[in-house]
Amino acid sequence: MILLRKYNFGLFFLFMLSSSMYLLFAYNSYHKTIWVNGSNYTVGKFHETYSEFSDYLKLGITNQALADENARLRALTQQAFYVTDTIHYVQKDTIYKQQYTYISAKVINNSVTRKNNYITLNKGTMHGIKPDMAVISSNGITGIVRDVSEHYCTVMSVLNWNSKISSKIKKNEYFGSTIWDGNSPDLASLIDIPIHAPVEIGDSIVTSEFSTIFPEGILIGTVAKTGKIDESFKDIKIKLATNFRKVSYVYVITNQFKEERDSLERRLPVDR
Repeated sequence: MILLRKYNFGLFFLFMLSSSMYLLFAYNSYHKTIWVNGSNYTVGKFHETYSEFSDYLKLGITNQALADENARLRALTQQAFYVTDTIHYVQKDTIYKQQYTYISAKVINNSVTRKNNYITLNKGTMHGIKPDMAVISSNGITGIVRDVSEHYCTVMSVLNWNSKISSKIKKNEYFGSTIWDGNSPDLASLIDIPIHAPVEIGDSIVTSEFSTIFPEGILIGTVAKTGKIDESFKDIKIKLATNFRKVSYVYVITNQFKEERDSLERRLPVDR
């Protein structure tokens, strides 16, 4: 009762205002239309804003789902299969066997300013990760798995003095090795290319078939500068395809035949 006495004029005003608004919009089609349209617009904008905010919060989940889907699709490409050709007389029987499998992973730590840079991923032994597996981004090579725990692994980045990737010039198959000189995170060097090999700025450099870690033909980068070291070998700088400052999702690659090939090649006689 005390509250009613204290606020009676205010409450009476609100009651009359509400009644007036109701009568105005209930029995006047023009004002009713304006009210409905305005309400719909306001509610619509609210739901639109809420949806955008909700989608933003789900970006991490969405990106992971896309990475997983890309990994599955990569495993279905012809590049992921080993081809055996068996010829009987004039009939050719070609059998495709899965050679490479892909596991998506998220970069949770990364460095680009050191001489020996490493990347940490959120996948480990429980996900099938082992040392010496290849790691690539959606644009090109990233590095090689070094140490693995149950839930995480560390990757020796291409931006590491100890990194050496078997490579070749895509257009003519001349092969060498890609190394990093410790300077720019955007550039690497292609070494052991003979002086007579034709190479031009813009030529694609890809992984070679000599690697037991990377599938053949994965993009490393493009030729940014070419010269010569001496009378025998060229000096080639590569613009790396992977932006190591921004890499966030990668694929860890398993070569199903690696152990077999390594075991066989270890039997080769060593030159004395």
